[in-house]
Amino acid sequence: MKRWLWRYWRLLTRPSLHFSLGFLTLGGFIAGVLFWGGFNTALEATNTQQFCVSCHEMERNPLQEMQDTIHYSNRSGVRAQCADCHVPHDWTHKMARKMEASKEVWGWVFGSIRTEEQFEAKRRVLAEREWARLKANDSLECRNCHEFEHMDFTQQSSRAARAHSTSLASGEATCIDCHKGIAHELPDMGPDFQAGSPGLPGVDSWVAHLERD
Repeated sequence: MKRWLWRYWRLLTRPSLHFSLGFLTLGGFIAGVLFWGGFNTALEATNTQQFCVSCHEMERNPLQEMQDTIHYSNRSGVRAQCADCHVPHDWTHKMARKMEASKEVWGWVFGSIRTEEQFEAKRRVLAEREWARLKANDSLECRNCHEFEHMDFTQQSSRAARAHSTSLASGEATCIDCHKGIAHELPDMGPDFQAGSPGLPGVDSWVAHLERD
């Protein structure tokens, strides 16, 4: 054992041109910690409300709409931030979402939605893209705060309790199927839009129901 430790110590202290292996290992570890700390700090900075609305088109359009909803002002005092609804919390899905969101930076650089008119013209495309993403990941962002296992159906309206205990519990539907328009205005979907899934409340009736609650 002593001999093995001695050989290992000599390996660590043996010069590698100018620096010992031990110094390089320790230096690499410190550099890794600094890199990871800086990376994580930058990642969390991009999740803040201040960062999301630093683009004036985001503050003027989506944020202003959200301020009239229950996610912004409610009796519990819990306010959702942009990242709460648009970025999953677990690391793997968060990183995938961040890479996907890099395309949004491209759109900002080239000014594709800088005016209110441009935003309205793309509202349906943007909304349908986000609905499809939430549908595909089983509404992970909604589940950042809303856990099915923690729901008390006795505290919900009969319509909400019925939808949650059947369609949501069975996996037939996910949150976004019924909660389109809960944080931002619905686009003009036109006559081809089918509001809600079969057997589920329509978008307009569901939003009106939530506002009544």
